[in-house]
Amino acid sequence: MRKDEIPLYIVDLALKKGATDVAVKLHDEQHAMIRFSNNEVTVSKFYNESVINIFLMIEKHRAATTVPLSSARNAEKAVNNLIKIAKITPPSELYAPLPEGPFNYDPKLLKDSGISLHSERLIGHVEEAINSALEEGAKKTAGTLDATKEKIILATSGNVHATQERGSLEISVRAFTSEVSSGHFVSISGDEENFDPSEAGRTAGKIAVAALNPQSGKPGKFTALLGPLVFADLISQVGIVSSAFLVDIGQSFLIDKIDSQIACEKLNLIDDPTIAGSYGVRAFDDEGVPTRRNVIIERGVLKRYLHNSTTAKKHGVETTGNAGLISPHPWNLIVEPGEKSFEEILAEIDRGIYVTNDWYLRYQNYMTGDFSTIPRDGMFLIRNGALSSSIRELRISDNMLRILKNIQEISRTRTWIKWWEVDVPTLTPYAVVRDLNFTKSTM
Repeated sequence: MRKDEIPLYIVDLALKKGATDVAVKLHDEQHAMIRFSNNEVTVSKFYNESVINIFLMIEKHRAATTVPLSSARNAEKAVNNLIKIAKITPPSELYAPLPEGPFNYDPKLLKDSGISLHSERLIGHVEEAINSALEEGAKKTAGTLDATKEKIILATSGNVHATQERGSLEISVRAFTSEVSSGHFVSISGDEENFDPSEAGRTAGKIAVAALNPQSGKPGKFTALLGPLVFADLISQVGIVSSAFLVDIGQSFLIDKIDSQIACEKLNLIDDPTIAGSYGVRAFDDEGVPTRRNVIIERGVLKRYLHNSTTAKKHGVETTGNAGLISPHPWNLIVEPGEKSFEEILAEIDRGIYVTNDWYLRYQNYMTGDFSTIPRDGMFLIRNGALSSSIRELRISDNMLRILKNIQEISRTRTWIKWWEVDVPTLTPYAVVRDLNFTKSTM
């Protein structure tokens, strides 16, 4: 049996076993991962991975699993187990059949952009990043490059049988000038043309040099200039919790906020996986519905949640084409640009803190949006519109909704961000937030 026949085979099998609705996604991936440290490549891995995601319903009863691509016999065993699990699973609040196709998809979104997984080319990308960081004055570099070519084959009981191919490149570079002075930046793309490892290394190197000799920072409320890595972390959280599923189960600070002013008027947030060549491009969601451009926040007002067919029925709206097999989620987040450059918004800050990176964002309360995160790599005091000194040992402890409303400025310069801390690819500017609360870090 050919690979592209397996999802349809499993759908038919599950229907014969008693399922009312079935969606099967085969994810076939070629992956290359290169690690580097001390300015040298240390690990290169090239591997293939194929997995099958199976979701089925017996009306209001649901079950899902992920299994490696294997023989038809193992697929039948997985379906039998899922049918048993679904029958004993408590029923959901409502039953929404999977959307009925067939659907038409944008052909530009179905084919990848020809990313190369050739080892010499990928190592060349890494060397570009390392050399650029060293040219800026960094002493050491470390990081990872991930390159992927993947094929998604989806079949559903709603008369969907669709295939999409896509590729991606992602490099994360840390540059060091001492044990406590470092910089970090990334470059991601869904095509070769817009991938820029040199710029990632150059930016990381500049931050590391500026971060030399950091002093212990003092806690308090400051006007904060947030770099793209930090603002992407915050904005991707907003995109994630706009999932109607998370709203319904009480794990979102956006509950009951539709048509409410949740942010400053300068903030416009969009989920758009229909941009050919972008990292998060998707032609169809996990229910087979064509993806679309969805405005989440417009001039600071929350316009919609992201939906699959089930949450859409519950909320009395149409699906937004954001279905995962269980929960809707964003694909490709975009913050619309402001009007000023980084230099212009920096020059307007008399007293503040510039944060270039953060990690370990954790919530104290999902429903209110109270959280904390730890600034990482270069962090700087701002005095009279310029960086005055390097600081460390501070934590950001604040509230998501308060931060959104306290945004003062958004830059016109934007960067696509995705890395360990930012799971959803996000096109992100610099942002100025007034009265951001910094506490003393325990790390």
